[in-house]
Amino acid sequence: MLKLHGFTRSNYYNVAKMALLEKGVDFEEVNVFPSQEEDFLGKSPMGKIPCLETPDGFLTETEAILQYVDEAFEGPSLFPGDAWQRAQARELMHQVELYVDLAVRPTFAEAFFGGEVSDEVKKAAEANLKKGLAAIARRARFSPYIAGEQFTAADAMAFYCLPLAGMVCGKFFDFDPVAHLEGAAGMMAAVAERPSAQAIAASMEG
Repeated sequence: MLKLHGFTRSNYYNVAKMALLEKGVDFEEVNVFPSQEEDFLGKSPMGKIPCLETPDGFLTETEAILQYVDEAFEGPSLFPGDAWQRAQARELMHQVELYVDLAVRPTFAEAFFGGEVSDEVKKAAEANLKKGLAAIARRARFSPYIAGEQFTAADAMAFYCLPLAGMVCGKFFDFDPVAHLEGAAGMMAAVAERPSAQAIAASMEG
């Protein structure tokens, strides 16, 4: 059986977990935090989570996990069947990761962990986030999902990255990323209604 290593407050862990649930794959959860301990580095070379334990070995990096789960198991596809539409969904998934999540991560030390970051870092994060949201707006369709009518892995990425960026904005900036991105609220609502999202929400509350 597959084992998903990580913890429920991690957005990337929840993206991978949503993919497994959407595909209907049986898996176990192993609660673990990022670590530079040698034992964990043998499973996850950078010590990051999520880490997926498979019969063939350990797999890291969220995109690689998503692609493996989608290709290795039966069930609804996490990407469109058409090559062009599939590429568009992957483009949006990367945009959310690179230009939303990574844009605000430099502020995490202060936003979540009691540290301090400079005003320059915060201003750069805000500017990069707004630029990233504008880029996504040029590609997203939100009808109702981010890449069109079909739920894709890009929706899972957006569903767990946008609120995290929103928490940063609530502390340092004066805007909500979901409200700032026209159509995103509808997508968030549509994903929230899916059984996979509800199961993850329940596990986070438990």
